[in-house]
Amino acid sequence: MTQYRKQLGRSGEQEAVRHLIESGYTIVETNYTTRFAEIDIIAATQDCLVFVEVKARTSLKKGLPKEAVHAAKQHKIIQAARQFLKTQPSTAWRHIRFDVMEIFFEPAQTRINHIPHAFHIG
Repeated sequence: MTQYRKQLGRSGEQEAVRHLIESGYTIVETNYTTRFAEIDIIAATQDCLVFVEVKARTSLKKGLPKEAVHAAKQHKIIQAARQFLKTQPSTAWRHIRFDVMEIFFEPAQTRINHIPHAFHIG
């Protein structure tokens, strides 16, 4: 991965964290890494734990950012989420969900598309 793409990803994650906090979420952890995958953001809202995959783009040449979260990527994120949940008290959250956040860095503005329940276990 090039330095430019790494920086774009970091900037996207920072924007996503800012957006989540402004929307009332509590950030539990960022860049949670297992042997399966990295989860960009783990956040909580009320009794729900939210695993967030962030995809940032400066253009749509490679398609919509959410399209990069294909079945294989989803499977890896779910495995990493299961690993995280093993370290938590079983009653900490009643619900979990998997969201995708698309971050569009455009010349005049940054747009964020938060997609709750983007994919499910099973």
